[in-house]
Amino acid sequence: MSPRVVRTAAELRALEGTIALVPTMGALHDGHVQLMKHARPLADTLVASIFVNPTQFAAGEDLDSYPRTWEADLERCEEAGVDVVFAPEVATMYPAGLDDQVMVDPGPLGAILEGEQRPTHFRGVLTVVAKLFGLVRPDVAVFGEKDYQQLALIRLMVDALCLDVEVVGCPTVREADGLAMSSRNRYLAPDERQRAVALSQALDAGVAAGSHGPEAARAAALARLADFGVVPDYVAVTSPDLGDPTPGEARILIAARVGKPRLLDNRALTLGRAPEGS
Repeated sequence: MSPRVVRTAAELRALEGTIALVPTMGALHDGHVQLMKHARPLADTLVASIFVNPTQFAAGEDLDSYPRTWEADLERCEEAGVDVVFAPEVATMYPAGLDDQVMVDPGPLGAILEGEQRPTHFRGVLTVVAKLFGLVRPDVAVFGEKDYQQLALIRLMVDALCLDVEVVGCPTVREADGLAMSSRNRYLAPDERQRAVALSQALDAGVAAGSHGPEAARAAALARLADFGVVPDYVAVTSPDLGDPTPGEARILIAARVGKPRLLDNRALTLGRAPEGS
């Protein structure tokens, strides 16, 4: 059955039972479908939102050219068992206009990694997610781990603002060669698509070197990126909550441009202690 498309808060208020939400900006791919399929059994009603959020794009970024594939997106939602697609207008999400809004401050965690590269990005992300939570009123919301810092910040926001939403993270869905699925992958030229596997291979190298400590993991990842001629914006090894790494569970995160597209990826890893004198 095709999902019902709703565009207003009044239509959302008519939803009954428990609600699971998968927020998206459209241009849906198999990774999104897996998020929706994961969310499907978690509630009575599955809502997928499709909204290209202008406040998370800075001047000169790809807001205008961000892929919009409405008919194909509806087919992907039907495939995943979505009940309702929430596709609001900008005026619904930002009734006071884009320049006169109360915004969510992401705090110190929003100023590192992606936040350092894109200083206003997470303010826009958290603001639109908070608005979606307020409008859809989900019991559970499902996000992918590919945007790991985003997931960490949404969890912090839910705790800090006492939002009654369970936030579930799902593992990154990958192509057969390891490339993390992303709506921006469609921008890659054929030669760039071949080079883009550098990110996942660099993460594999970092994970393999993790037993020698965080600097060894980072160095191994950087060396593998260099093999492909990819210069990263950052390669970081952190604790699972994006703090300083310590022996045990950790995260390695990469951002890099391959041609025009800017790609993100990350993996969990286990860190050992760095050798004495290193």
